[in-house]
Amino acid sequence: MHHRRHQASPARTDAPAHAHHAGHPSLHRLFRRAHAPRQTDGLTLHQAAFYDVLARVVLLGDERRLRTSTVALAGLRPGEQVLEVGCGTGSLAITAAETAGVKVYGTDASPEMIERARRKAARAGVDVTFREGLVEQIAFPDASLDVVLSSFMVHHLPDDLKRRAFAEIHRVLKPGGRVVVVDFEPPQGRLLRTAMTLLVGRGMMRIDNRYLPDLLRAAGFTTIRTGRTDHPLASYASGQKAA
Repeated sequence: MHHRRHQASPARTDAPAHAHHAGHPSLHRLFRRAHAPRQTDGLTLHQAAFYDVLARVVLLGDERRLRTSTVALAGLRPGEQVLEVGCGTGSLAITAAETAGVKVYGTDASPEMIERARRKAARAGVDVTFREGLVEQIAFPDASLDVVLSSFMVHHLPDDLKRRAFAEIHRVLKPGGRVVVVDFEPPQGRLLRTAMTLLVGRGMMRIDNRYLPDLLRAAGFTTIRTGRTDHPLASYASGQKAA
């Protein structure tokens, strides 16, 4: 897969530092007004159609199982504001939007991913607001979101950017807000591991999600949990912002 970094407009809307009530229209307007972010040091994917095909192959044709499991881990409740960072083509955000009474946003540094995500949401008939944006510079006010989701994104970030990203996630969450991070879990079985190595390269086989709890703690999260999702090739770490 070909990767390149995306350079966008250097400006960002300065957001007020107060929270908005879930469902308040001013939060939606703020999100739509936000300018495109600066260039990121993280890896940005641009082959949107191919990405969806690759995701289906890597997840053994069972992507829906992973997305449903991730949403279940988040325990979404009516009235909540939910953001998926690094949303790619929007599969997880769209699944989350099927939960009654929640408002879902999705950000990604790649305009190609965002364009495809919007088309997918329209076809699915769900209301998700997608916009270009960086996880290290989230265009939401302090303490304005109830839940932040991340799926198969964190391993694309260099270590210093990981720390900045988790600090930003902590900033935008309300007291008591939750974060759920899901990432690829390399298979242990010899046959499947060999096949996956050929498919996605040796780098993916070196992913070790045991570092995620330390990142969450360093950012200020508590009530940290880890485990496997319902999909055999993904594990998760979750945390909560102190109330």
